[in-house]
Amino acid sequence: MKLKNIIIIFGLTLLIFSCAENPFTGKKTMALVPNSQLFPTAFAQYDQFLNENKVITGTKDAAMITRVGQRIAVAAERWLNANGHQGYLKDYKWEYNLVNDKTVNAWCMPGGKIVFYTGILPIAKSETGIAAIMGHEVAHALANHGQQRMSAAYIQQGVALAGNIAIKDEKTRNDFNQYYGIGSQVGIMLPFSRSHETEADKIGLYLMAVAGYNPTEAAELWKRMKANSGGQAPPEILSTHPSNDSRIANLKALAPQAIEEAKKFGVNSFRPIENL
Repeated sequence: MKLKNIIIIFGLTLLIFSCAENPFTGKKTMALVPNSQLFPTAFAQYDQFLNENKVITGTKDAAMITRVGQRIAVAAERWLNANGHQGYLKDYKWEYNLVNDKTVNAWCMPGGKIVFYTGILPIAKSETGIAAIMGHEVAHALANHGQQRMSAAYIQQGVALAGNIAIKDEKTRNDFNQYYGIGSQVGIMLPFSRSHETEADKIGLYLMAVAGYNPTEAAELWKRMKANSGGQAPPEILSTHPSNDSRIANLKALAPQAIEEAKKFGVNSFRPIENL
């Protein structure tokens, strides 16, 4: 079977199982794993993570993470309610924790469970920088990107299994496994992941702006992220994320839209930017 045909089959399968709608983009998305199953699993994993790591409490930085997270969550609910999606967040259980770890990272699990590592604070530089990161990570959860990735992985594995069952000739089957593995990863899964990052950047900008944080600072944050990486990154085509330069350009282009969106919610000025 030719690589082109494999990709076509994979793409059609994704289309068939596109049965949920992302309220922030209006796009149909995959939802093979329902939130009723996904959220409890995520909550349990989050609690286990907290038990196994050093959570920082009672400090100025910890309070800031919670404060920013709550503002972003309120912004999300305001936006969803205003756009006809009341009750979208009813099963979310927001929680915000700062963890003592030098890793430059933050994440939000399905259902609203958030962790910031202390290692990202110097790059965030300010509360506005924290809001840019928070908005992006929360956006992944709100857009159900985790659910979509799991669904896509199931389909990817299912097509591979079907191919191995259907192809009887060993050499042809080995060729299928080699080309399908590479083709589906580089041609489908990685672009899929990069599109999620771009979606989260846009949604995150809107959220931080509606929460009262200047969205033009998101591009400045990613300039610092780029500097921190030292230019060490795989080619964009082989990465789960857009290149830093692509991301910075996109954030700059989207910031005016986020500012206009915030005005719809009465936000005409933003909180001052003060370094941590």
